[in-house]
Order: sequence, then C-alpha cells, then structure tokens
Amino acid sequence: MHPTLVTALARIAAHEGCDRTTLPPLYDSIDPEALAALLESNADVTVRFEYEDYRVVIGPDEVTVTDADR
Repeated sequence: MHPTLVTALARIAAHEGCDRTTLPPLYDSIDPEALAALLESNADVTVRFEYEDYRVVIGPDEVTVTDADR
C-alpha cells in the first residue's frame, strides 16, 4: 500500500481509537491500486474521496482527513 494511503488510514484509526488494520477495507470506497498508481505517477494532482465517515484529501504536499459532515 502506498505510504500516503497508510498515513491517511493511520490518522483515521487514531481518531477512531483503533488499529489501522481493523478499519473496513479501503476498496469499498476507492480502488487503492488505481490510487497508488496515480500517486506514484508523480502527477501534480489532488485526490478527494470519502471513506467511512471521513473526507480524505491527498495532494502533492498534503494528507488531510476531516469528518465528512463538515
């Protein structure tokens, strides 16, 4: 798994008070392999998606996780 995705999931797990490995599968929200390929392409892109009750934003220099209700 791409390190940026690991970071995003770790932040969600910390907020939930659980281990990252106990979170629901990421592929229920987004194709993690396609996302990893995009992140590894060195393209200057920002990706936004919702996972569980969180909004995740991954950009060239950022990983942001916020409540989806905000």
